[in-house]
Amino acid sequence: MTYQALYRKWRPLCFADVIGQQHITDTLRAQLRSGRLSHAYLFTGTRGTGKTTCAKILARAVNCEHPQDGDPCNECAACRGILDGSVLDVVEIDAASNNGVDNVREIRDEVRYAPSSVRKKVFIIDEVHMLSAGAFNALLKTLEEPPSHVMFILATTEIHKVPATILSRCQRFDFRRITPDAIAERLLQIAAQEQIPLTASGAKLIARLSDGAMRDALSMLDRTSGCETIDEQAISKCLGILGATDILGLMHAIKSCDLAAAVAEIGRAYEAGRDLAGVVDQLLGLIRDMLLVKTAHGDISAMLSPAYSYKQLEGLGEGLAPATLIAYSRILQESVARIKSASNRRVETELCMIRLCTFGADAYDSLAGRVQALEEKVKHGIPIAVSGQTVQTSDTVRESDSEIPPPPGDEDAPAWVREDETSHPVPDAPHSSKKSAAVTPIHWSGWPEVLEQATGKINMGALTCLQLSSHAEIENGKVLVFCEDDVTAGLAKAHPTIDRLSEIASAIAGQPVRVKIFGPDQKPQQQSRTASDEILEKAKEFDIQVTEF
Repeated sequence: MTYQALYRKWRPLCFADVIGQQHITDTLRAQLRSGRLSHAYLFTGTRGTGKTTCAKILARAVNCEHPQDGDPCNECAACRGILDGSVLDVVEIDAASNNGVDNVREIRDEVRYAPSSVRKKVFIIDEVHMLSAGAFNALLKTLEEPPSHVMFILATTEIHKVPATILSRCQRFDFRRITPDAIAERLLQIAAQEQIPLTASGAKLIARLSDGAMRDALSMLDRTSGCETIDEQAISKCLGILGATDILGLMHAIKSCDLAAAVAEIGRAYEAGRDLAGVVDQLLGLIRDMLLVKTAHGDISAMLSPAYSYKQLEGLGEGLAPATLIAYSRILQESVARIKSASNRRVETELCMIRLCTFGADAYDSLAGRVQALEEKVKHGIPIAVSGQTVQTSDTVRESDSEIPPPPGDEDAPAWVREDETSHPVPDAPHSSKKSAAVTPIHWSGWPEVLEQATGKINMGALTCLQLSSHAEIENGKVLVFCEDDVTAGLAKAHPTIDRLSEIASAIAGQPVRVKIFGPDQKPQQQSRTASDEILEKAKEFDIQVTEF
């Protein structure tokens, strides 16, 4: 005998066999038992959820000679004739290829005649949204007032394309996506009957990949049925996707900004024949689960993918703020569209990994998102590379690169670490001779203590940014704070943050000082000493009061 695909062989023959759509099957059975049937039905939902299956069951049930509690018996002449296609009064029409006005006119002509072998003529129009505007208009009057011996069952996956005039003439039933647990359970039942070696973990993986479509799940089971054991590894190999362990490894590489490891993982997936767009889509699904774990409250286990445990997702999300995960997902969504149409998918996927491992402040939706990401890293002590410095973001440890020159008079200690000091006086500006052109700023080692004392007194986001990406110098009673990005500079310049910093700096320096903030592209203007400056200085030395100059 010719082999029959599993999704055709195991198509439900009665409402009781339809899974995941009990809200619809119960209603239809109640209508059949009471005889209160509509003349037109509209079934809508995503692919593979049972729309056409329920339409065929309904067509048999209204014509069955011995109905059983609203279900067709599938044994009488009418049921058998409809099943094998010999009954011409039940017509299934594909609107994708019969979408013109002439096709609808043929239906309208056939409606006039009574059925020849069963009680009702049933017209099942699949993908009805594909009908043209003229075809919809030609169908309106017949659909509104058909003869008593006629029933219309319309099915569509794109309900928004169906005119409102058609919707108002039908009883609408919305088919839901089938839950992964229900699909996995059904797959295991079918595999046992077909003697297919499907494992429980394999059934869960197929159920997750099917996206709520039972037909897709059965097609995937068909593709993998030749394997000795259908587990996660076999399914990943047959369907061209990465296993859960590989995806977790790829996410670890992205989280730690290990671009070499991420690109190597993509290279292995490419050489193994994996669909790179599918790999990115899997990564997007993982990030979705991580975001749920980070932000949702209460029991969300039913909403998570069965491929990963809650503990795995929780550990993977440590150090990543929700704003960071949202930025990741945006980059991945943009890349999926480009990968599908790219001439070189590997290069496009590797560019996606580069963007994920090196993205900056512009990837966040807002300034608050970036501050949230920095606070999350500080909270979990994630090492961050900051312009030649390696900063361990914790409350007790801060190390600086050995390349940063130590302050004058303390060649052995780094510029930022001065544990033996109890105060940080402002150094005097160097005396300039007549030959010197400008006053040279001096590094101020008291800045870390200013930030330490500012805890709880200024905005937490500003404090975090300043701790990670700023240093200070002193010049003529002014503390010049140099920020390595515009975000940090903007936060520090805001009032009352800059006022509080000036107060704390003055207390630590032992004399009034003023804090000035500079962005990455800003430099303090150096004022040259002119002849008038030298005259005033000499006058001051001899106690000469200058009243007019």
